[in-house]
Amino acid sequence: PCPCPVSCKMSATRLQHGSRVSQYKKPFEENAVSRSVDYYFAPQSPWTYLGHQRFCDIARASGATVRVLPIDLGGKVFPISGGLPVGKRAPQRQAYRLVELQRYSEYLNAPLNLKPKYFPVNGDDAARLIIAVDLHDGTEAALKITGAILAAVWAQERHIDDEKVLAELLAEQGLSPARLEQSHSQAAHERYDANTQQAIDAGVFGAPSYVIDGEIFWGQDRLDFVERRLARS
Repeated sequence: PCPCPVSCKMSATRLQHGSRVSQYKKPFEENAVSRSVDYYFAPQSPWTYLGHQRFCDIARASGATVRVLPIDLGGKVFPISGGLPVGKRAPQRQAYRLVELQRYSEYLNAPLNLKPKYFPVNGDDAARLIIAVDLHDGTEAALKITGAILAAVWAQERHIDDEKVLAELLAEQGLSPARLEQSHSQAAHERYDANTQQAIDAGVFGAPSYVIDGEIFWGQDRLDFVERRLARS
C-alpha cells in the first residue's frame, strides 16, 4: 500500500503532471547515486502537504538521496527572512492564499480543508518526531510519517500538537511507539536546531524548499524544475 496518504487520492489522469503514486519498492538510500536533495519543510505547511507525494515520486524516479529536514519555519526562519504567519499577512494575501490552495487541491485531486480545525498549530513536536524516525528508521520511514502528519492536518482534521495523535500516526504507519519518547531526546532537539540553522545558512525562507547543490527551489509549484534539475545531475 502507498505510504503517503495524499497519494491514495491522486487521480490516474494526473500522471503526465507528475502526481504518480510511488510504490516505494526500494528505500531511497538504496537507489542513491550521487544526486541529493535537501528537503526543508514545516510539518504543518499546506504547500508541503500538496507537494509531498509528488516530490517523493520525483526523487525515487531520479535515484536521488533525500535528506529529510523539518525546520522551525515560523519561530526562527520567518523572523530573519521577512516571512509572516498567515494571520499577520495582509487581507488580500490571506484571501489569495485560499484561492491558490483550492486551485491546487482540485488540480492534484488532493483532499484539503481550506480552514482546518487544528490550524494554526505548533509543529515542533511533529518535526522532532519525524527526526526521531529518520534517526532510527531511515529516510523512507521519515517520508512516510511526514506524509501522514501533513495529511492529518490538512485532510483529516487531526491535532498534530497532541501526543495521542502522534502516537496514532506512528501506529498507522507501522512504526515503533518508542519514537515518540525518542522525539523528546537531546539528539532530536539538537537535530531540529541544526536543520533550522542549516536552512538559514542555505538561504531558505519558505516551505517546502528543495535544495540541490546549493540551488533553491521554493514551493511545490517548482517541482517540475526540481525534476528537470535532477534529470541532468
